[in-house]
Formats: sequence, C-alpha cells, structure tokens
Amino acid sequence: MTTPLFLLRCVQLGLSMADTELLSIGLVNDMYTEQVNDGYRYCELGTQEDMDRF
Repeated sequence: MTTPLFLLRCVQLGLSMADTELLSIGLVNDMYTEQVNDGYRYCELGTQEDMDRF
C-alpha cells in the first residue's frame, strides 16, 4: 500500500491525522473493507438456531 492510498482510505473513513497514530495500516484496510461490505445484501442470513448449531 502506498502512502497516498493509505491517506485516501483514512479520508474515506473520516479519520483525522491524530487517529492515524493509533491505527495500523492493516486495521485501516479492515475498517475500509467492512465499510464497503455494510451495503452488501446477503441472500441468506443466519438465525440464532444456526449459530447454536455452529
């Protein structure tokens, strides 16, 4: 990951420069991935019964 891409991801997540001192590159990537996945519509969602069997 390049510095400009890292900073772009931080801006897209609404992070400040002070926030970047507390976060690793991997954590910022994970946060960005989860943000993108928030809008995904899953065709099947697990129920409590599914989790109990798991």
